[in-house]
Amino acid sequence: MTESAELVREQTTETTETTETAELAWGRHYVAVEPTHFRIDYAINPFMDPEVQPDPALAMEQWQTMVATLRGLGATVDVLPQRPDAPDMVYAMNLGLGLVGADGEHRVVMSHMRYPQRRMETGSAQEWFAGRGATTSYVGRDGVGAHLEAGDVFPFGDALVVGYGPRTEELALKHLALDLGVRVRGLRITHPGMYHLDLAFCPLDSRRAIVCPAALDAPSARALMELVPEPLVLTEEEALTTFAANSVVVGRTVVMPACPDRVRAQLEAWGFDVVIVDVSEFHLGGGSIRCLTNPVDLTLGRDLPLLPRGEVVLPPLD
Repeated sequence: MTESAELVREQTTETTETTETAELAWGRHYVAVEPTHFRIDYAINPFMDPEVQPDPALAMEQWQTMVATLRGLGATVDVLPQRPDAPDMVYAMNLGLGLVGADGEHRVVMSHMRYPQRRMETGSAQEWFAGRGATTSYVGRDGVGAHLEAGDVFPFGDALVVGYGPRTEELALKHLALDLGVRVRGLRITHPGMYHLDLAFCPLDSRRAIVCPAALDAPSARALMELVPEPLVLTEEEALTTFAANSVVVGRTVVMPACPDRVRAQLEAWGFDVVIVDVSEFHLGGGSIRCLTNPVDLTLGRDLPLLPRGEVVLPPLD
């Protein structure tokens, strides 16, 4: 039995304690990219195969249903046009880390994509964000400097939790900590199929998150389990076949591409509603609902404590 499977077994035998939690204050305002040019032109993750193309009409229908669902839950969804030469731009989560400063000003730390096939997306996104009044910055750009992909970055507890390895580089964690004045907790991703943290980690509220420890090396997996007081643990198979961790949360509703029965039971026991939205055409490119939506309402000082000069906390080496 794998370590994550053992964690699942242990979890299902425990009684659920009632502990006061707070809803996520962020996740009410998203940016998404309309999939007018979505296709598979290359393979930069294990899910992609140029010989297996998405159905454009079905992909558009699924995307529109997802956007309508989020808006129906009270979330704001702004739509950014897709570049014809950027087929992966529809995975908007990786365009940049959207923030609201303690002064109320909007800012975006733009991603610096690991693969050159995606780097043109950032320039178009930067112009779009700047045109709407956001201040933009970089930790690296145009192949120079640290790589950072925002699908690796989430607030939880007292820190930004940042996955690094396949896409985001360790050096980017220091840049984020210093630039934002926050604590950054790094987690080393080692699984080739969960190359972004958003495929293995989904914050639910102030104490709970969906997690897949199999995405990480052993010290990082332990650090993640210690960080989340009440984790809902996915097995490696569940994470890769259902994309259940690649979900979004609006208040007490979890919008998911699929949900194993035991996961639904635990979510409902915690008081969450589960809404399933089929985005299977986008799984062909290696992303699901979280990848398709970028929250831009994370607020410094509210959702993330400020820490002068920042701090980076890394798991120990094995």
